[in-house]
Amino acid sequence: MLTYIARRLVAMFGLLVALSIVTFLLFSALPADPAALTCGKSCTPEVIQANRVRLGLDKPLTEQYVTFVKGLFVGRDFDGGAGVISCPAPALGYSFFKQECVTTLITGALPVTLALALGAFVLWMIFGNISGVIAALRRGTVVDRGLTGFALIGYSFPSFFIAQLFIFILVIKWGWLPGNLQAYSPFAENPSVWIQKMLIGWVVLALIFAAFYTRLTRNQMLETLGEDFIRTARAKGLSERRVIGKHGLRAGLTPVVTAAGLDLGGLLGGAVIAETVLNLPGVGQLALTSVTQSDLPVITGTVLLAASFIIMSNLVVDVLYAAIDPRVRLS
Repeated sequence: MLTYIARRLVAMFGLLVALSIVTFLLFSALPADPAALTCGKSCTPEVIQANRVRLGLDKPLTEQYVTFVKGLFVGRDFDGGAGVISCPAPALGYSFFKQECVTTLITGALPVTLALALGAFVLWMIFGNISGVIAALRRGTVVDRGLTGFALIGYSFPSFFIAQLFIFILVIKWGWLPGNLQAYSPFAENPSVWIQKMLIGWVVLALIFAAFYTRLTRNQMLETLGEDFIRTARAKGLSERRVIGKHGLRAGLTPVVTAAGLDLGGLLGGAVIAETVLNLPGVGQLALTSVTQSDLPVITGTVLLAASFIIMSNLVVDVLYAAIDPRVRLS
């Protein structure tokens, strides 16, 4: 197991290096001039050229990349014109639009995204898997049709529509939540407002993903329950609960874990639609505003963050395979 984890860590490191190179070159090849984006529309060619030299954009791409990677480990200084701006490691760049280090911007937005993603993840894994197992065990009944029909409806609607629907029902029509949900407060400042603000986001994302996991778990359970080892377990006289819980569910969860890892990794990189509709200052909303402003350093940083979460989630999923399904061998 330790050897396998070590190999996967080495592979993950290689992927992160390749990811940084591709992302850096991709945004360096864009038609937008980063030097021109550091000042307003009234910039003269002389000012743009001076900014290009000041930011080191006149150097070869290889030298720019080495400087970028070095900043990830030891920090980096940026010439802001009025003075030198120091960004501590890991320095992903400096946003001249927001007058702030990219790492500082992401650090401020990441707790919101983490809370939103992890809260929704817990809800959709609980309700999605339980509904899928129940639907599989009640195959062909009214319960099965009702759960799969609900899953199909929930999976068909976009997240922004469901978010607006919940705001209308819970806030406007029923008044279960206060109407000042537009104001976000950190948990340390006002836990009650924070929970109320996050609640709709959790429910919306959980409803969408739980619909998918209900169908996925149902299909996997139906396939697993027809395997020979399930019939053998029943022939040995094991209780149905033990057959379903220890053998059927455990073996059928492998593709569920794969999907869960990728979905959680993607959400940790920013739930753009949910954060925008609910006005949550997370990584997704930060990335969206950076795209509209052509803020290349912030775009680069958020892309690297999102891709890194997905790569790390793949590592966790691969390691969990052996613990979940005994048929998987580490080789």
